[in-house]
Amino acid sequence: MKRSRTRALVLVLLAGAFVGYILLLWQGPWWLDGDRLRRRDLQPADGVVITGFRTTLVALGAGAVAGAGLYYTDRTLRHTRDRDREQAKISREGQVTGHYVEAIRLLASERTVERLGGIYALERIMRDSAKDHFTVVEVLGAFVRDQASIAPDTELAPTARLEESVQAALTVLGRRPSLKEPFRIDLRRTNLRGADLQDARLERVRLAGARLEGANLIGAHLEEAWLRETQLGGAWLDRAHLEGAYLRGADLRGASLKETHIEGTRLFNADLSTAVALTPDQVGEAVLDAGTKLPPALASMVRATP
Repeated sequence: MKRSRTRALVLVLLAGAFVGYILLLWQGPWWLDGDRLRRRDLQPADGVVITGFRTTLVALGAGAVAGAGLYYTDRTLRHTRDRDREQAKISREGQVTGHYVEAIRLLASERTVERLGGIYALERIMRDSAKDHFTVVEVLGAFVRDQASIAPDTELAPTARLEESVQAALTVLGRRPSLKEPFRIDLRRTNLRGADLQDARLERVRLAGARLEGANLIGAHLEEAWLRETQLGGAWLDRAHLEGAYLRGADLRGASLKETHIEGTRLFNADLSTAVALTPDQVGEAVLDAGTKLPPALASMVRATP
């Protein structure tokens, strides 16, 4: 309704302008210089003035029409571009949805090669579509929990290896685009023994009760991670970032902690009795309690400190 009124008003204004222009073209010379121009028995001098005025007015009218035409053309082109962009966006979103559905189908396959294809397809979607980032991260986390979950009171075979598609999902999670995520990646109670997570970005990850014995966590980012009762025996944590992480009851026996960043890391009741390359400076930066087990040499130093 409002658009119809606006259009009617514009048409009225245009009609008024046209009538005014015709009147100005017809009577304008006398309106502007009526004292010196004759209306009858025109002389050559009168004709020069009248012709000059009307020629100027026609040129101005032609310029106005040309300007209006350019404005209308620009508006039309802008509208066409906006419509094309909207259509391209809809088409792109449709393609992303189609790729997402196909990736999920592959992820549920019994064949490892198809699961790998689904995982890397999801990574591509995550990188191409920022708004699908969170969904893909949660799907990959759920996939790892489904494929590598540890049932309560289950004894794992010593030779059990990490399934290839699980390693691929962990790799993709560890190199995902850097966005502020409103959730923690949930990998609790998963069997990730021997996983390769070197330089992985897993800040704030939830790994409570997970098995990470022998895992490669060199340079990994685990700031503020939740590692309660996590099994890290023999893991490689050299230069890893554990600032502010929570490791209550974690098993770090035999873990390599060379240059590991443990400022503010809570090691309550954690077992580091045979941890490798742990230094007094590192111990001084961590948060310990009476239940924390340190290597004998470091334990005696801590006890000797007033």
